[in-house]
Amino acid sequence: MQRNIRVLVVEPYTEPREEIIPNRLSDKQKLVGGLIEYAYLNNDDEVAIICNEDGKNLGLPLNRDIGYDIISGTFLIVGDNDSGEDRSLTDEQVNYYKEFFGKESFIENDLKNEIDL
Repeated sequence: MQRNIRVLVVEPYTEPREEIIPNRLSDKQKLVGGLIEYAYLNNDDEVAIICNEDGKNLGLPLNRDIGYDIISGTFLIVGDNDSGEDRSLTDEQVNYYKEFFGKESFIENDLKNEIDL
């Protein structure tokens, strides 16, 4: 298991930022503000999203639409290789997801009022 991993931190209304974090559950929970849940993107089985499992129930701000769900609160993007362990993102993944979850992907305030969670 990698001791530290390279991730993207995606907060509501901000562009993703790259961080090196300890590869420990407690550090991931601290970044998302609670118990973690994994979500996956339909187009990429080599990354995972780590988010707060109670984000919507806690009323955390809507963050990004991932196609089949909307993530509430801060989330992390980590590498995933089916081993059960999170791993560092590659340079290509960092660049791709910085653009993918860039400004155009922000959920605007007016849209939040239309979404019934």
